[in-house]
Amino acid sequence: MRNKIVDAAEAVAIIRSGDTVASSGFVGVGTPDEIIKALERRFVQTGEPRDLSLVFAAAPGDGADRGLNRLAHPGLIKRLVGGHFGLVPKLARMAVDNHVEAYNLPLGCVSHLFREIAGRKAGLLSKVGLGTFVDPANGGGKLNARTTEELVRLIEIDGEQWLFYKAFPINVAIIRGTTADHNGNISMEKEALTLDNLALATAAKNCKGFVIAQVERIAASGSLNPRHVKIPSVLIDCVVVAQPENHVQTYATGYNGAFSGELRAPADRNVPMALDNRKIIARRCALELPMGGVVNLGIGMPEGVASVAAEEKLFDFVTLTAEPGIIGGIPQGGLDFGASINAESIIDQNQMFDFYDGGGLDLACLGMAQVNGRGDVNVSLFNGRLAGAGGFINISQNARRLIFAGTFTTGGLKTSVVDGQLKILSEGKSSKFIDKVDQITFSGKLAATNMQPVLYVTERCVFKLTQEGLELTEIAPGVDMEHDILALMGFRPIIQAPKSMDVSLFSEALMQLDDRLLNRPLAERLSYDADRNTLFLGLDGYRVHRDADVEVIRASILELFHRVGRFSAVVNYDSSYIAPDMADKWFSMAAEVERTCYDHASRYTTSAFMRLKLGDALSRRDVAPHIFETSADAHRFVE
Repeated sequence: MRNKIVDAAEAVAIIRSGDTVASSGFVGVGTPDEIIKALERRFVQTGEPRDLSLVFAAAPGDGADRGLNRLAHPGLIKRLVGGHFGLVPKLARMAVDNHVEAYNLPLGCVSHLFREIAGRKAGLLSKVGLGTFVDPANGGGKLNARTTEELVRLIEIDGEQWLFYKAFPINVAIIRGTTADHNGNISMEKEALTLDNLALATAAKNCKGFVIAQVERIAASGSLNPRHVKIPSVLIDCVVVAQPENHVQTYATGYNGAFSGELRAPADRNVPMALDNRKIIARRCALELPMGGVVNLGIGMPEGVASVAAEEKLFDFVTLTAEPGIIGGIPQGGLDFGASINAESIIDQNQMFDFYDGGGLDLACLGMAQVNGRGDVNVSLFNGRLAGAGGFINISQNARRLIFAGTFTTGGLKTSVVDGQLKILSEGKSSKFIDKVDQITFSGKLAATNMQPVLYVTERCVFKLTQEGLELTEIAPGVDMEHDILALMGFRPIIQAPKSMDVSLFSEALMQLDDRLLNRPLAERLSYDADRNTLFLGLDGYRVHRDADVEVIRASILELFHRVGRFSAVVNYDSSYIAPDMADKWFSMAAEVERTCYDHASRYTTSAFMRLKLGDALSRRDVAPHIFETSADAHRFVE
């Protein structure tokens, strides 16, 4: 068949009752609305097809009626397998009300499962989901009583626990691109994301199924640049040209060339946020941004961190990413979520989760709906509302450092900032810090075991995760600890010596974050734990350009040695810079203080080049180079 162009009704006629249908789409990006509307129309008019199994990674919908929400008809759907349900509430309601079989699996695992199905593998092997509601010990991702088949199994390999996500045939894949030729080659030049279209099309084709592609225009056969073709014609059965209203770039934006890389938007377009709860939280999270690091920002409250980073001109020092495949630029929020202005790169969604699952993120900032005293977080199913995990489990479980961000209470919270102090005008109806979460989307126990640094940031206080549970570490100026925090919690956190939250969070003026994060005072870089007799030295972002930069570190370490004797040390070299003409002095100092002061020492950095440089320099000075990629590994070595 040389001409694969058909209308939408002809395309959906190939879908049979009982088929497993998988759709692309991330919110409104890449969502094939023309085909979805035609499928709904066929069912309403004819009652066919029936009992479909619908599979999706990232909730293609607008939170109301568009996208896969159109398919929420009794009889049309038999089973749902989805990564995120927040923007397909009509399907979510069917799951919660026990009207269909339903599974919520981590978005990244669904994305990877498409690739495994494409290769005709038995399934996906991953640690993602251990200790959460996806773990078979906690329900295996099943959402209601009528859902009985086990799609997730716990297995052991060489003494380690893994989750096995079972593969299943995909009969029909519905995907979306920009341009198709008559043969069915598909390019995606105007799309904000490439998503899993190639893996999804390959999966359906290798399962002897069908692939329907929605595009906005047709090109002559052979006219597409082969390097621009994202899905080759051999995978495509039919192509549908959409009406413009059913092929918008996102549900909030008809088309923005800065989303697709056609052009770069001016850097001065960012509008500063108002000084409210959202900005206070975003600012506190931004204080943790790793200079030179890679960061993921989740949907909702964490989206504000991108705005603060733009306002404080931090984009030259940190790379923001989004799970559907965005690297760099300014990730967008709302119904533009998933797109980015001026992205450096747009890769496939499954490739992004390769990077995330492998520990590529230096920091992730995610939302929180419920938190318990053990540090468990729920964002997926609470108060009868199914939002779904999305990429939350993949990201939270594997990021090197983690922040959960959200208001302390919800449902009517009103505050103001007066003279640098937070005033609570009206308290929210319910606290997010409760005795027992409805569902575990993040396991505090697993994170503590893995020594993952975790903060919980609100507008009025900050907690950190410890081996014993949550510890209250910071309180906003103007907030009463007993009345405004402890009295509203379902558990009592650990309280040792909480300090005041940074006063600059509560000022209209810029925080000067670029200077503060790159030039942190030495007092903030050294922390001595007397119980463990260990020095934690944060050289992340430290710049060594002159003798004084070397000597101030030497003097501080020797001062501690003269005060307490020998101790162990864990040193963070992330994003540090040592000028070539200062390298000999720096490493000679490092070797001297190790021999004089340290019982045991470990160093860590995500930079492979810096690890090689450290290893070589210390070895040549007869110092054992115990150098690691992660903080957890460095801490384990010293302990």
